[in-house]
Amino acid sequence: MKPIAILEKNRFVGALFLALRRFGNKDGFVMSSHVAMSLMMALFPFVLFTVALAGALSQGYVTDELIELIFGAWPSDVADPIVRELRAVLENSGSGVITIGGLLAVYFASNGVAAVRKAMTQAYHDQDTWPFWKARLMCFALVIIGGAAILAIAAVEVVLPVYTRLVSENTAFDVGGWLSVDRLRWTFTVAVPAGTVILAHLILPTRRHRLSQIIPGVILTLALWAAGGWGFSVYIAQFATYSATYAGLAGAMAALIFLYLCSAMLILGAEYNGALIDLESVSSSEGNG
Repeated sequence: MKPIAILEKNRFVGALFLALRRFGNKDGFVMSSHVAMSLMMALFPFVLFTVALAGALSQGYVTDELIELIFGAWPSDVADPIVRELRAVLENSGSGVITIGGLLAVYFASNGVAAVRKAMTQAYHDQDTWPFWKARLMCFALVIIGGAAILAIAAVEVVLPVYTRLVSENTAFDVGGWLSVDRLRWTFTVAVPAGTVILAHLILPTRRHRLSQIIPGVILTLALWAAGGWGFSVYIAQFATYSATYAGLAGAMAALIFLYLCSAMLILGAEYNGALIDLESVSSSEGNG
């Protein structure tokens, strides 16, 4: 068998080992720590501002739906302490959460997006040629668009029961059975992380890559997230002693470690795509030669 045929046959497996080696050589775990810390600093202010704004616009009707949408894919042992603190702050907060807090939320969230952008660019071996203002402006825009999308999804979950009831009362079709809020919420819980990963690969790297080039890494990341989320929830429930070790910081530490693992899996998925692209280039050059 020719070398090029062997390379093509084992390309996906070989790319995985190459991605793991590159991840270690480029201090992937150190970059994951940076991304996790940036996301942790961005998460609470952003969620607090978004939920407070949604509650103010809807008189509190979408608060539960919005919290469930944001943290629905998280392990309950990790999400529950954050949700409790979030609700406690919301109950005692004033308009400052939506004014000054909103500005701080957008700024910190843009730092989280910038950290992910840097990690993705390095994983794809792209040169970051964008000026600071352009990169930061894109981060601000993505934060605002993301917040608006979350608010829109929460609004759909609120309007849907009214729509299904009106349709059922005025037609012969009972749409409430298959177009239920629980089913829609589950769909959004799966679709939001998947869409976030796809957009991270498509938009954040400096160089644009084809959808076919990013799908393998997206699938790898989502599969690792699903397995890692389940494994981490089992670990927290059965083995971890965060409460004894970190006392009141147990919830924050669990969330930070969870974000660290998710960041490492996201970067590994980008490294996997970068390795596949490089192997494809080698295969094409050898074939032409």
